[in-house]
Amino acid sequence: MHRRTFLASGLALAAAPARPEARPPLRVALLGQALIEHELSPAAWPGRAAIAARLAQAHACFTNLETVIKGPRAGAPSREALTLHAAGPAILDTLKAVNINLVATANNHAFDLGSGGILDTLDALRAAGLPSAGSGVDLGAASAPALIETPAGKVALVACATGKVREGGAAGAARAGVNEIRQDAARELLPEDVARVLDSIRAARARADVVIAYQHNHDWELDNADTPAWQRVFARTCAQAGASVFVGHGSPLLQGMEVHAGVPLLYGLGNFIFQTEKPPGAYPPEAWEGLVVDCVFEAGHCRSARLVPLALNEIGLGGQDDMATRGGPTFATPVQGVKILERVAARAKPFGGRIGIAAHGEGELLGL
Repeated sequence: MHRRTFLASGLALAAAPARPEARPPLRVALLGQALIEHELSPAAWPGRAAIAARLAQAHACFTNLETVIKGPRAGAPSREALTLHAAGPAILDTLKAVNINLVATANNHAFDLGSGGILDTLDALRAAGLPSAGSGVDLGAASAPALIETPAGKVALVACATGKVREGGAAGAARAGVNEIRQDAARELLPEDVARVLDSIRAARARADVVIAYQHNHDWELDNADTPAWQRVFARTCAQAGASVFVGHGSPLLQGMEVHAGVPLLYGLGNFIFQTEKPPGAYPPEAWEGLVVDCVFEAGHCRSARLVPLALNEIGLGGQDDMATRGGPTFATPVQGVKILERVAARAKPFGGRIGIAAHGEGELLGL
């Protein structure tokens, strides 16, 4: 090769931009709701280390915070002590210790200490470095997406609540509160509320690789394990607007799931932490179960959703009166896991959801 040609080709190679390294698949762990009122140390939560290790494999780890953080602006309790869900900010350290890094705050307990409690909770989450969506200083802030950036891409969360939101608890144009989707007398969702949520999903999709659409629902069927038909319609609408996955909480029981146009619709993931003050036996045994759904996304689409069952201790380590160490999850045994997944599969079957169940007690949502 002529010397000038050789030098020119070398300069061209040197000037060529380096190819960006391919990003790894984006892993998102989706958990049941977290009703946590007491900080759970490793000694108080025997399953904590194993749970933390598993969740550390995910880039984003999501739950709903079913607890108001007490602060200087807290108002008078809006419900009786037995169903009041409130705690100090130290509980957020417990969530962070197991690698939770994204939370929803839209639920029927967000207003347990009034509007001041909503603001105190938001302040505590910001101080802890935990992004959140679903409540805010006004309706615009409550409906806005939360966004986290990971080495594998950006994950956004849009959160809302339906049912049992107390008077004054919904966000307004100049009022702190939750992003409520209201219903009319026929149990139809109000179009203006649905449109607001869909607009947020579209805005989130423009900024993020994966969008989680979350609804906390307390408009239950007679059987709390059943998924309302109207919620299935709403979940599909969220998927069509750009949600990568739909997640539901509210009922303390696991509900069914399905796949719509490649999008997992997970209607009820049960409990992740369940520190209710109600006495043992107040809830059915199924309330002490949950799922981790370990999703893998590529180019914004869910390629797999592994289902990992959890078992929670209804009785605290110190006995029936020990409320501070109850409700922490451990991985279910293979026998427990198969039974849990068989119930979820039975609840998914009526609307076409299919779950593969392995003998070791884990499963997979099929059809992705």
